[in-house]
Amino acid sequence: MADEIESKFGEKPELIKGRDGVFEVELDGGLIYSKKSTGRFPEPGEVETALAASLPA
Repeated sequence: MADEIESKFGEKPELIKGRDGVFEVELDGGLIYSKKSTGRFPEPGEVETALAASLPA
């Protein structure tokens, strides 16, 4: 997923090791995706779509 984000947006994501099954994606301090909230890992392309929707046009 990090490679897909880097290739699509030209930015290298910062990966921070979590604990207790935490998986969250943030952009500028805002939550983009949370496994804790959804109860599942994201589907392929789901995080990239959410990131694109969160970026200014």
